[in-house]
Amino acid sequence: MNNPVRADAAAEVAGKAPVVVVAGGGTAGHIEPALALADAVMRLRPDAKVIALGTERGLENKLVPARGYPLELIPPVPMPRKPTPELLKMPLKVRDSVKRTRDVLERVGADVVVGFGGYVALPAYLAARGRTPIVVHEANEKPGLANKVGARFAVRVAVAVPGTPLAKAEVIGIPLRRSITSLDRAALRAEAREFFGLDPDAPTLLVFGGSQGAVSINGAVSGAAKEFADAGVGVLHAHGPKNTLVAQEFPGRPAYVPVPYLERMDLAYAAADAVVCRSGAMTVAEVSAVGLPAVFVPLPYGNGEQAVNARPAVDAGAGLMLADADLSPAKVAELVIPLVTDADRVAKMSAAAVGLGHREADETLAKIVLEAAGA
Repeated sequence: MNNPVRADAAAEVAGKAPVVVVAGGGTAGHIEPALALADAVMRLRPDAKVIALGTERGLENKLVPARGYPLELIPPVPMPRKPTPELLKMPLKVRDSVKRTRDVLERVGADVVVGFGGYVALPAYLAARGRTPIVVHEANEKPGLANKVGARFAVRVAVAVPGTPLAKAEVIGIPLRRSITSLDRAALRAEAREFFGLDPDAPTLLVFGGSQGAVSINGAVSGAAKEFADAGVGVLHAHGPKNTLVAQEFPGRPAYVPVPYLERMDLAYAAADAVVCRSGAMTVAEVSAVGLPAVFVPLPYGNGEQAVNARPAVDAGAGLMLADADLSPAKVAELVIPLVTDADRVAKMSAAAVGLGHREADETLAKIVLEAAGA
């Protein structure tokens, strides 16, 4: 015989607006997939509530409110890479952060916690353990410590690439903003180049080193500014908010345009014919999705994951790889100018790039998350 009380309770849960808490603070590589997921959740369930966790110093303080989502601040739990006196303070820091995070989850009525790795994710996983369903997304083939811990407690584990060593891993790709996956670069090119003050007709190179810039890339590319101008190449160079590049003028030739940060990445991609960039997982996914030929310069620190990230695009003929140690103005000019000025080569590499990746990863992950939330 059916239990009418239990049936009524199930119906109430099924009809409840889901509350999704995303934990992906620190860098754009963690924050942007979290926000792409948030957007997809809202498309599928407009009645849902999405709250982001972050820290006082993370880039999420700028990016999350700009996208219209509430941000709850918690203490970060940075993990020292080497034995230091900070290790002795870790248990107390973890305990405090977990308690504060648990208070947030209870106050907002979280139905599911979705972590993307990094300083914010670890306390979120520990706070949710045994209380709130956890979904983990790992963008790199080599997972970080936070996601290794979170995956042990998660009901679902989504990863970007095959071979990621996490139990229960489901390959879905990296969630990207719809403004990126639906970008028509050709249709926006004239508007994009006018927006940045670039030559409307010249071959154009986009340069960036992640959300904070990259000093080595900045020096090598800006040092080749005259060579780019002489070759008739325009340059849009995001040098990072804490770095400075002086605008260089070459009368009668395409402009070299330095900017601290790119608020409109969609227009930056539309303006460009090729890109020089780091190879964080998010960056590789985005430049591949929009079909930009790339010269990847992997970050020379960490566990080598950026070189691993770039390898599929390079093997597919969509990109080149240049070691950070080999960066110089002469090397950049030698490698990049023949690429960006060869329209046929650009077209072939662009076609190879578009064939990579998972354009529907945002909604695939959103469905996983809503299922975990009982929605």
